[in-house]
Amino acid sequence: MSKLVAFEKMGGRSSLILINKIFYDKVYKHPWLKQYFEHISQQLIENQQVDFMQKVLGGENLYVGKAPPVAHMHIMINEDIFQVRKKLLEEAFIEAQAKPELISKWLSLDNSFKRVIFKDSTAQCKRRFNTDSILDFPNDEKNA
Repeated sequence: MSKLVAFEKMGGRSSLILINKIFYDKVYKHPWLKQYFEHISQQLIENQQVDFMQKVLGGENLYVGKAPPVAHMHIMINEDIFQVRKKLLEEAFIEAQAKPELISKWLSLDNSFKRVIFKDSTAQCKRRFNTDSILDFPNDEKNA
């Protein structure tokens, strides 16, 4: 079976659009995670993520964005933020009634990107542009 046929059997682009809409609705409302997206249009990030996931899941490559290490180099990403994000993503999978094979492949890909986007401290963050800020916000939920 070709990658494209496998991608379509998992739900194809329409599944990715639905999952990402549900997921980013949650992210943009989440008290901690929304801070990382304050200056980014939700529609833009949804479109980019759909294109990226389509590419890495075997669909047609429409992605023109940056590779994950470059796109996230200015963001302090550790296990705490990864787990909060993963919980919201898993909720989105359930709400979208995503196929188990899609969920499994998606989460496997997410885990494979951990090693290239995780940082132990903000000292490992780098600005992509002179105008970038290093994004690192406290998780007030942990301290509540």
